[in-house]
Amino acid sequence: MRGQVSFPSLALASLVLAAGCTTDFTGYHLEAVASASAGGSVDDAGESNAGGNAGTGSSGAGGAASAHAGAANGHAGSSDVAGAAGVPDLASAGAAGSESVTALASCDGLANTCGPSRTASCCASSLVPGGTYNRSNMAGAPATVSDFSLDDYEITVGRMRKFVAAFSQDMTPAGAGKNPANLNPDPGWSVAWNAKLPADAATLKKALLCANGTFTEAPGANEDLPVTCLSWYEAYAFCVWDGGRLPTEAEWNYAAAAGSEERPRPWGTSAPDDTNAVFCPASCGKVQTVGAKAAGNGKWGQADLVGNAWEWNLDVFANPYTQTTCLNCANTAANSNSQRAFRGGSAGNDASYLLTSTRSSRDPSDHNAFIGARCARSLACAQRTF
Repeated sequence: MRGQVSFPSLALASLVLAAGCTTDFTGYHLEAVASASAGGSVDDAGESNAGGNAGTGSSGAGGAASAHAGAANGHAGSSDVAGAAGVPDLASAGAAGSESVTALASCDGLANTCGPSRTASCCASSLVPGGTYNRSNMAGAPATVSDFSLDDYEITVGRMRKFVAAFSQDMTPAGAGKNPANLNPDPGWSVAWNAKLPADAATLKKALLCANGTFTEAPGANEDLPVTCLSWYEAYAFCVWDGGRLPTEAEWNYAAAAGSEERPRPWGTSAPDDTNAVFCPASCGKVQTVGAKAAGNGKWGQADLVGNAWEWNLDVFANPYTQTTCLNCANTAANSNSQRAFRGGSAGNDASYLLTSTRSSRDPSDHNAFIGARCARSLACAQRTF
């Protein structure tokens, strides 16, 4: 598996992803955390239930959190604490590197049919230059993230179909899916989670066919829709199989909010409409082709960061955040009652949910018709030539 990455701002730079590198990462920097709160959830209609209320409140819960949407500063490749924190500077200021991945397992044999013109690779991924920002636009929750690549599109039905064909319950190696930017050991994938996965490909297919979901028995019109009815465990295993990992909450939020610009929505301050997001009432309950709403793309090229499908993140949900200062952090202190975070709102939600600060959670085993995922891809395993 090799993917070619080109950086427009560095004309001579190329970056080649090494085969299998995502299973050999050093671990996360973790701080001691308390057990996660139950948080909110989303039912099959896409609306939040009362627990953690994804549309309101403090500690990143969405609502009317203030944002510094107009404060674009061109600071794309570094941060105020880049030297001390060890954040690599892989891109020049203000420039996003575009990675067109054509050799990922999930796109093997698939035509380029994603995006607004239906001509983009569904496996396209773009560099997110690291920096420092306030999680969920809250001054009391700063975070620093290192450079990483985040897929331009949510995982599609067609890509998931490739995974189903390759699936076995024990396919994910112990320790896989770690973020190489974090500093101290983290267990990554636990083999105890194998039992949380379906027993075989037929059982996985049945799980993906949950009520009102997008997966189908056979290929058809839904292949470029975001796959839903995807459990957290299945999303995690998919991303590892596809050479990536689940993004942390800090990474996902950073990409959606344009880093230190802290945009309330990926495109800026304007309200959602039918040009920039898939949501109620404009497209109520009906997901659309990934990337169809190009006006809603984030600063670094990612589409549907709000609307279309909610997206699983790596973290155990906690409200407030467990780490008050976050350096490439992720809350992975799970117990039997822990829920996992997902973000971004969906086609089943109204505009009040379509905020980069909105957070919610659900049992990681749940299959929900409005929850999907997108993968992150790390740069630390790359071979660079200049």
